[in-house]
Amino acid sequence: MTTMNQNTRQPGGALTDPVRYPSGASAPVRTKRAFVLVLLTLFVPGSAQIVAGDRKLGRLALRVTLAVWAVAILALLIAALNRSLLLGIVTHPVGSLVIIVVLIALALGWAFLFLNTLRIIRPVLLAPGMRPIIAVVLVAATVLGSGSLGYLAYVLNVSRNAISSIFNAGPAIDPVDGRYNFLMMGGDAGDDRTGRRPDSLSVISVDAKTGESAIISVPRNLQNAQFSEDSPMRKIYPDGYNCGDECLINAVNTEVTNKYQDLYPGVADPGAQATLEAVSGTLGITVQAYVLVDMDGFAKLIDAMGGIRIKAGGWVPISGPVTDEANGIHGMPDGWIPAGDQHLDGFHALWYGRSREFVDDYARIARQQCVQQAMLKQLDPATLLTKFEDIANAGTKVVDSNISSSQLGSFVDLALKSKNQPVKRLTIGPPDFDASFSTVPDFDLIHSRVQQLLTPSNGPKANDSLVSNTVQGAGPIAASGPVQPQLSLQQQAAFQPAALKPAGQQPSPSSSDFTPVTTTPDGTPITEELLNGLKAQGDEQGIRNLVATNGQCAPL
Repeated sequence: MTTMNQNTRQPGGALTDPVRYPSGASAPVRTKRAFVLVLLTLFVPGSAQIVAGDRKLGRLALRVTLAVWAVAILALLIAALNRSLLLGIVTHPVGSLVIIVVLIALALGWAFLFLNTLRIIRPVLLAPGMRPIIAVVLVAATVLGSGSLGYLAYVLNVSRNAISSIFNAGPAIDPVDGRYNFLMMGGDAGDDRTGRRPDSLSVISVDAKTGESAIISVPRNLQNAQFSEDSPMRKIYPDGYNCGDECLINAVNTEVTNKYQDLYPGVADPGAQATLEAVSGTLGITVQAYVLVDMDGFAKLIDAMGGIRIKAGGWVPISGPVTDEANGIHGMPDGWIPAGDQHLDGFHALWYGRSREFVDDYARIARQQCVQQAMLKQLDPATLLTKFEDIANAGTKVVDSNISSSQLGSFVDLALKSKNQPVKRLTIGPPDFDASFSTVPDFDLIHSRVQQLLTPSNGPKANDSLVSNTVQGAGPIAASGPVQPQLSLQQQAAFQPAALKPAGQQPSPSSSDFTPVTTTPDGTPITEELLNGLKAQGDEQGIRNLVATNGQCAPL
C-alpha cells in the first residue's frame, strides 16, 4: 500500500514517495499533498521545500523563519519588561526604516516561497476540479502571509512619514519634578481667519512614572501673564504682560512673531515658544513642549477616528456670521448640536469645542476639555489598526511641535498608561475661579492650586476635594427679553461661581452624573425650531437661559 511516507522503488527504479514524487500517487493523495504543502509554507516557511522540493532553499528559508520567531519572542519580552524601549525603536527614524526594509524583504521572500510551492505542487497532476480550489487557497495564503508583512511595512512607512512631518529631530526633554508638561494650542487659522493665533490653551501634565494626568486650561483672555524666569520676554515685561486690555495671553504669539523674533535665535517658532514661556510663568510650572493644531487638522483627525461620542449637557449653536460687531451678535445659527448622547463627526466636534455664542469662554473651555478626553478615551488599539492611515495623514495637519521624534516612544507608552486613569482638571477661570479672575489674576493663588492639582493621588498632600474638576459652564445670567424661560435648579447650579461651591460638592474628573437639559422649565421639549424662533424674535437672553448648561459634558 502506498502512503505519504513510503520510499520504495518500482521495477525500473522509479521512486514512489508521493510527497517528493507525486506522479505515481492517487488523485486524493495528490490533493492532500497540495493542501499540506500550502499550509507548511504558510505556518513554517521553508518546510515545504525541505520535504518536497529544493532542500538547500528550504534550509535557508527555515533558518530565516526561526530567526524571525526568535526576534518576535524577544520583542514580546521587551514589550512586557520595557515597553517604552520597544516603542522607541519602532518610532525612531532609523529603527523604523530598518524594520520597514526587513519586512519588505521578508514579504518578497515569503511570496517567492509560495510561488516555489506552486511549482512543487505541480497543478497539472491534480484533478481538474481541484486546480482552481488549490489556486484560490494558495493565493489566500499568500495574501495572509506575505501580504500581511507588506501591509505592515506600508503602515510603518506611513507612520514614519507622519512622525517626520509632525515632530522635530531635536534633543529629548527630561521630566521636571517628575512630570512632563505639554502645552496644547488650538490655532484658530481657518480660511476665514487672518494669521495664526492660539485660541485655546491647555496644559496636559503627565506623571513620568504612573501616567497620572491632569488638564489645566488657561483662558485666552487672561491678562498680565507672567513670563518664566528664563524667558527673553521677561526683560521686555518684567512685571507681566501688562500693556493694557489688548495684552491677552493669546496675543503673545503674534507680538513676538511681529516684533521680537530676534530674541529667539535658532528657534523655529518664536511666537509659540514665547507663549509656552508665558503659560509656564503663569502656572508656576515648567512646560517643556508644545503642539499647535489648526482647526482643519482637528476636524480631519476626528473624522479619521470615526468621530467621538459625548454626553452633552445643553444645546450648542453652530454660529452664523456676525451681524452686530459692536455687541458680538451673530445671525441665525447654521445649525444646533442637541443635548444628550451624541456621536460627533469632525465638523460638529469642531463647533462643539469652538462655539461660545450665548455662553462665555469658560463653557467653551469645559467642552474643549471634554472633547480632548473623548479623543483620548476612544483612540483605542482597534481604532488605530482599522483607521491608522487616515489618522496618520490627519496628524500631519499639526502645524507645529517641538517634541523630539526620538522621544515619541516613551510618550506613547505614557499615553497608554494614562488611558484608563481619571483625568484631573483645573480652569483658570469659572468654575474654579471667579469670572473676573482672568482680568486681575492672583498668581500666587494660581500656583498653589496648580500644585494641589499635580500632587500625586497617593501623596501626603493629595486632597481632591480642594481641586475643582467640574466640566460645567459658569457665569450667572439674568433673564431679559421678550420671552423669559426661568432657569431650572440644574441650570442655576451650572452657573454658580466656584468660589460659592462647597469644596466637597465638586464633581469628579470624569463626572457624568448630570441630566442633559432637553426641555424648558414647563416641560416643553427644546428643539431647533424653538431656539431659532427665539432668535428670530431677537430674544438672545431667552436662548441663553435654555442653553445655560451647554458647558456640561462627559465622554462616553
